Amino acid sequence: MPAEADNSSIRLIAIDMDGTLLGEDGRVSPRNLAALHTMEARGVQLVVATGRRHSYAMRVLRPLGLHHEAILISSNGTVSRTLGADSIPSQLLARAHLPHATALWLCDHIRGEGDMDFRNALVLTFDRTRPDGEDSRGALVVEHLDHLTASISRWMTANEPYLLQVQPIERALTDANDPPIQAMLCGTLERMAVAEARLLEHPGVTVSGHESESARHQLMLHRTEYPARDLSILDILPAGCSKGAALLTLAHSCGIDAAEILAIGDNWNDVSMLQAAGRAVVMDNAPEELKSIARNSGWSIAPSNRDDGVAEAIESTLAAVVG
Repeated sequence: MPAEADNSSIRLIAIDMDGTLLGEDGRVSPRNLAALHTMEARGVQLVVATGRRHSYAMRVLRPLGLHHEAILISSNGTVSRTLGADSIPSQLLARAHLPHATALWLCDHIRGEGDMDFRNALVLTFDRTRPDGEDSRGALVVEHLDHLTASISRWMTANEPYLLQVQPIERALTDANDPPIQAMLCGTLERMAVAEARLLEHPGVTVSGHESESARHQLMLHRTEYPARDLSILDILPAGCSKGAALLTLAHSCGIDAAEILAIGDNWNDVSMLQAAGRAVVMDNAPEELKSIARNSGWSIAPSNRDDGVAEAIESTLAAVVG
């Protein structure tokens, strides 16, 4: 892990969305928004790093009036784009895809009997983002609707214009030149733990946080948990893709050292960027086990997303710069 930076050297702040920047209502609070505008005015680079795909995140962020060159790392590090604005197109900075053969293998590998058949929990994500930042139908492909609707009903409703049901789902993978950027499994904590264990039985699959991956790895798993909702989301990405890896690549391109990065997150899929940053802040609404890791790692713990923890972290950083 990079040496911890003092607040006065922070030049880039990377912030997770759900459970971090956003409140329980899915909105950015006035205090959090004011903090974002202040940091941009001070010349600090804003990066929003989220498990959401670009279009789904953009619809929340664009109305906030952020600078069009703010950067959005989406799909847990698979895609990086500028945020853009209504009259300014988003610029693609980096993108990775699941290898076509690997995506086909995945669809077959998660097949099973009864509750051990995870195909009803599967979503394939394709990068269909247009210059205006919007998606088209087919950006999200599912084989079955019922299980996903029961698990993530609000997400399914919000993304209905982009969902395409294909049976069997392999029909969405007929073009080897148009592979997905990621896959996702959603369900209860217990069921997704079983799905994760099955995937990790294969030597080509690794889990985020085990950065000593080898050339044999083709897939990396990123888990996000919401215990109060008994919901686990298991994102399946090309090996080497993570919020942390995307963040370091971006920082390097901007001439920013890891020690000059502040990262703020609340869940397991944020760990890679928390580890990569010179200074890390974990939200108080994070899982207890993650907060324990934070304390042992010397990371700060901010108030929860209900109490403007992001604003508090940014304000304390900017106050140190002024001081």
